[in-house]
Amino acid sequence: SDVYKRQVTNYQMSRAVLQPFEAYQKARVQFVQTVAELATRPQNIEALQSAGVMALLRPLLLDSVPSIQQSAALALGRLASYSDDLAESIVSHDILKQLVYSLAEQNRFYKKAAAFVLRAVAKHSPTLAQAVVDSGALESLVTCLEEFDPSVKEAAAWALSYIAKHTPELAHAVVDAGAVSLLVLCVQEPELALKRIATQALSEICKHSAELAQTVVDQGAVLFLAPYIAHTDPQLKRQVCNCLARIAAHAVELAESVVEGEIFPKILNCLKDTDVMVRKNSATCIREIAKQSPDLAKLICNSGGVAAIVDYISDSVGAARLPGIMTLGYIAAFDESLAMGIIASKGIPPLRNALVKEQEDHIKAAAAWSLGQIGGHSADHARALAEADVLSHLLAVYKYPHSSEDLKTKARKALKSILQMCSHLPALDPLISEAPEDILTYVLHQFAKTLPNDNEAKKKFVMSEGLKKIQEIRASPGSKLRTYIDDINQLYPQEIVQYYSPDYAATLMKKLDDYNGGD
Repeated sequence: SDVYKRQVTNYQMSRAVLQPFEAYQKARVQFVQTVAELATRPQNIEALQSAGVMALLRPLLLDSVPSIQQSAALALGRLASYSDDLAESIVSHDILKQLVYSLAEQNRFYKKAAAFVLRAVAKHSPTLAQAVVDSGALESLVTCLEEFDPSVKEAAAWALSYIAKHTPELAHAVVDAGAVSLLVLCVQEPELALKRIATQALSEICKHSAELAQTVVDQGAVLFLAPYIAHTDPQLKRQVCNCLARIAAHAVELAESVVEGEIFPKILNCLKDTDVMVRKNSATCIREIAKQSPDLAKLICNSGGVAAIVDYISDSVGAARLPGIMTLGYIAAFDESLAMGIIASKGIPPLRNALVKEQEDHIKAAAAWSLGQIGGHSADHARALAEADVLSHLLAVYKYPHSSEDLKTKARKALKSILQMCSHLPALDPLISEAPEDILTYVLHQFAKTLPNDNEAKKKFVMSEGLKKIQEIRASPGSKLRTYIDDINQLYPQEIVQYYSPDYAATLMKKLDDYNGGD
């Protein structure tokens, strides 16, 4: 019985000792869980920061209880997501090194939470992303890409993506850490979420330079990305089209490597996708390929790309239209037959519509540029644009006082390009009374070139009051405009030119007065 009493006494004493520890543990659990929950609501952030939450959470990252560690990391990640100040606070409290240390040691749940914090800090600015790199996080994050658990890989890929996106130097750091080959492997994993973020991370790396894009290509990324163009998941298709566009943007060789992934004609189907970002990103990818070389532009045309892009522009509005508009301009610029193919595919009406209807000047400017590229090849090209009433609309945006300087410049260049090729005089007639002097010079130059060889056109020029209008123009002596007016006047009898002169009536009255005075 004495033994039994001693056992009971020892048990009671040990319970008395353990009780405060259990209470302390419960309090820590409750604290970190409550803070993590409060951090989900923006209105609580300032109060948490004022209460010194960072200093209180930091030691809990090294707590002996794994669930407390994870909740502490989750709370820090949520806080860091809200602002640069909170993210900087994590850096200044020297929390990053603790996270990196634990990232290599702890279980998969903690690794996810720690990677979340690193991502939340890195996303704000190059300086904060550099702080994450300086903490030694890259090696641990790349190691996480080799984990068995897909959710750990996903969390690490997110963090690497946010580091790489800021600057070429940070992207190089991610590449040098050996991330690219592992990200390409992640693209091949069956989990959809992992495919998406791995593709995004590759996209953030290769957007910066041809060298970085080449590194991604050399790891076979295009071969595995290209088939996903036909995937059913819109988010994955967005990322894939975006990544391929960023690869193709840098050089002809890189654009060719994208094409070798056999993306045509599959990518043209994306232009009619139900997801607006899939449509826009696929159009952007086509644009980046089209601008690189005449051969690539022809390949797009031969795949039915021009008709698909024309439909895309017709069905889109706003910023989504821009890559399609520019694609037609790039294709047209290379070759007159390609430009004629755009005209044959009814590409002018949607471009004219964008010039007239769009609200943003940079979209109008792109439409003006593309129309200039189409119309500047030959008289046939220019006539097609003139008959579609493009010239008057280009002139209108050029003269509009609130048009941006870029829009005015592109409209003027497009007008010059088209007018210098346009021999379809009926379309030029209305411009005589509307165009400012710098544009009028090009208009009258065409009349001066064309009228001497076309008697019927000379008659129509008089009947449409064109001859009368040019007599009313006050051109400076010796200017090109004055020269062209004089050249046109010389094509007609002197009496007809005098008849249409503004001072003809006054001259007649003077002659009458002189005649009567002679009596």
